[in-house]
Amino acid sequence: MQFHKLSGNLMLTIEQVSQLTGVRKSTLRYWEKAFEDYLRPARTHSNRREYSMADLDRVKTIKRLLEEEHLTPEGVRLRLEKARPGREHAA
Repeated sequence: MQFHKLSGNLMLTIEQVSQLTGVRKSTLRYWEKAFEDYLRPARTHSNRREYSMADLDRVKTIKRLLEEEHLTPEGVRLRLEKARPGREHAA
């Protein structure tokens, strides 16, 4: 699945996010708990997950940090916190 231009309002299902990132749906559900401060997809009235484009970017980042940089879940949380917009870096 390839997109050339995506709308900022586009919402993706867990299946679509899984296909785009190569992360299993069960792993995505686990990451929601493990990284709850950073990955919280919206829910429909029927409780289905809806991932925003920002959520998709976070999934890609988490995957890269775990698989390529070999960080632990705690290391991933620290890195995500450090990269949070609006957060001032301590000197």
